[in-house]
Amino acid sequence: PERKSRVMTEAVRKRTAYHEAGHAIVGELLEHADPVHKVSILPRGMALGYTISLPSEDRYNRTKNEMDDVIAMALAGRIAEQLVFGDMDTGAASDLDKVTDIARAMVCEYGMSERLGPLRLGRRHGNPFLGRDAAEDRDYSEEVAQAIDEEVRAIIDRNYDRAKTILQQNIPTMEKIVEVLMQNETIERDDFLALMRGEDVNMKDDQPDTDPPP
Repeated sequence: PERKSRVMTEAVRKRTAYHEAGHAIVGELLEHADPVHKVSILPRGMALGYTISLPSEDRYNRTKNEMDDVIAMALAGRIAEQLVFGDMDTGAASDLDKVTDIARAMVCEYGMSERLGPLRLGRRHGNPFLGRDAAEDRDYSEEVAQAIDEEVRAIIDRNYDRAKTILQQNIPTMEKIVEVLMQNETIERDDFLALMRGEDVNMKDDQPDTDPPP
């Protein structure tokens, strides 16, 4: 649930707005990513903001292209902050966990690395849902371990560059989305699509009502 009681400074709100705008823009423009349904800078759980993407149909498997797009979208929050502020903070930690896990799964579990081929590398055991950390039994050499690391890095770097290019090409759109987020705090899909088209949307009036009481 949203935590409207959490107080954030304007500086933190603005950084969060750029972070979520980055996720949303890249997610919406990537061909294989799920459509963006909601963007918010209201805190939720431990997150200072969130972007919700929902599939348009039931999905039982993911393609390599879809997983690439998930990685690019997840990286876009940090990229947006770097483009605007020129530095980075700790807010992208969960995003980095996500992209690293997905990239490693692509290489080791799903055989999606052309360099290493259609192999299952390593065996994971343990059940994190029962409070046990998942561990891995390595059944490969140090040379293969190095190749895995290099392939994971290549996947992340490639998708980082894709997301950065998209954001650099959509700076005015990002600025407008941030402006609306700072005022309205949440953007639903219809308004988000209007902003992506360069259209204006209704802004919440933050001015007090000065009309005399009846």
